[in-house]
Amino acid sequence: MRAAVIRELGSAPDLGEVDEPDGDGVIEVLAAPLNPVDLAVASGAYVAGHPPLPYVPGCEAVGRTVDGRVVWVFGGGFGLLRDGGIGERAAVGGAVVVEVPDDADPALAAGLGIAGLAGWLPFAWRAPLHGGETVLVLGATGSVGLVAVQAARLLGAARVVAVGRDEERLEKAAALGADATVQLGAADDLVAAFRDSSGGEGPTYVFDALWGEPLAAAVQAAAPGATVVNLGQSAGPTAELASGAVRGKNLNIHGHFAFGVPAEVFAEHYPRLVRHALAGEIQLEVERVPLDDVTEAWQRQASGEGAKLVLVP
Repeated sequence: MRAAVIRELGSAPDLGEVDEPDGDGVIEVLAAPLNPVDLAVASGAYVAGHPPLPYVPGCEAVGRTVDGRVVWVFGGGFGLLRDGGIGERAAVGGAVVVEVPDDADPALAAGLGIAGLAGWLPFAWRAPLHGGETVLVLGATGSVGLVAVQAARLLGAARVVAVGRDEERLEKAAALGADATVQLGAADDLVAAFRDSSGGEGPTYVFDALWGEPLAAAVQAAAPGATVVNLGQSAGPTAELASGAVRGKNLNIHGHFAFGVPAEVFAEHYPRLVRHALAGEIQLEVERVPLDDVTEAWQRQASGEGAKLVLVP
């Protein structure tokens, strides 16, 4: 069958012929997104390692089972320790398998997996919103952040502030529900900008996909008792957090890691998120890319494309 193939760590995949998958539950792949974790695994930098070379990348996929069900597949070493989903067929093995709601476009359903749930689960499960919060979204210009802006609004936030570098994407965040925006690199005083854009008293909830300097500033700006959920490090792997701010404000800091989410949480929240998208309450820009163009798509993902790239066999 045709599939993307990683032949050497640090290199983009090419399209090749590989053996048909075997084992438990083979699916016909309908759509397979590209995610930053796929590039990390293929670079050899991912903490859990990589599958034996050569291998088929892709840590998630939407596909059709032999009995005709359309499902989302993720976890259980899929694309991390064994072949993944960027091919015409894939073996489910021990992965989480969740049925996709009827009438969902497979490419959109695939894009709402790792990326969509990263923007949804912090608010809906990891540190649930109770209503009335002022939410600061750090990294609001990527696919995850744009979902987060919408999820925060949908789940009860009173005010949402979008933070990112790309001015055009910040405008999109505003169109999708952000009450205010802060452009990184344009504000002279991030602490003041975060506090002012949050209504003067600072955010009560910080969704952080950046870490680094933006998170350090957000901690200084945060209101007493604020919640911080970190799920990424796009601005750097370390951050200097002022102990006085963390202790003095009684901040609640949580980590969120997709591969640590229980299967039952995915079973509950993935269909819920897709149904919100079907109802027009969550929007995600998805670009369908033919499997033949996997090498170019991989390079575009590495350069930080705005749209969610989803490979379609």
